[in-house]
Amino acid sequence: MRILSFILVGIALIIIQTSIFQFFPSWLGSPDLIFILIAFCAYRFNWLQGLLLVIIFSWIMDVISGLYLGTYPAAYLFLFVFLKFFKENSPVKEAAYQIPMVGIAFFIVHSGLYLYYSLAVPGILPEWSWLTILQEMFVLIVATIPCFLLYNSLFEHMSHRRFVPPRILRKRSGNYFR
Repeated sequence: MRILSFILVGIALIIIQTSIFQFFPSWLGSPDLIFILIAFCAYRFNWLQGLLLVIIFSWIMDVISGLYLGTYPAAYLFLFVFLKFFKENSPVKEAAYQIPMVGIAFFIVHSGLYLYYSLAVPGILPEWSWLTILQEMFVLIVATIPCFLLYNSLFEHMSHRRFVPPRILRKRSGNYFR
């Protein structure tokens, strides 16, 4: 049930990101909400569930807005594995590093994508701009805080939820002829 709810959240975020955020001015920036959701999945889900969500979201993003097929799955898979390994091997308390690691991972992933695109299609990309990448990283980090709070409350709500059979299916104890 938890996986299904996060798939629905991811699809809603993809719709918002690919339709509404396109109208934001470029100087304001728009956060990559799926990037944030995949980072959350790396911190909270196990390997199998997290990889399933990463494959679904990256495939949808690749089909909807991918420039070259396979770049979103590669970037999001790298993000998931990087953050998952860091989470499992870090002696630091989880809350202390989650948000800064999303920013660092964003910088690493986008640097790798820029390097890949500059080798694959030289001359098409604009020059590397430190100001632009730092601005996008700052917008992403600021957007990560409320998103993580929302995702965490949904995760906790879905974790504590138990199936309660309908009243008609429950066995009554005592006298049936009241």
